[in-house]
Amino acid sequence: MALDTVHVGFLIRLKAQPGKDAAVAEFLESVLPIVDDEPRTTAFVAFRTGDSEYGIVNAFADDAGRQAHGGGQAGAALSARAAELFAEPPTVEPIEVLASKLPA
Repeated sequence: MALDTVHVGFLIRLKAQPGKDAAVAEFLESVLPIVDDEPRTTAFVAFRTGDSEYGIVNAFADDAGRQAHGGGQAGAALSARAAELFAEPPTVEPIEVLASKLPA
């Protein structure tokens, strides 16, 4: 699968509970090895947008890859820690990728 053929993804928005910013950042870093083992996940970016506000963008070649990721270990880890880490349930939005630049 060519890396420049991402067509779909997820945008996940997260709001940390008070005092949990460090734990959220640590959790997001801990998910990377899980995602690295997913052959159909082309891109994974975890980010912070401000105090207590975080997000994840994932990209996939097709909807089957997106669904495999959503039902896989990373999604399970997010669900398992959601009540502990986040002030509200994560917002998971399916997205359509219109343009991308990925490493070769």
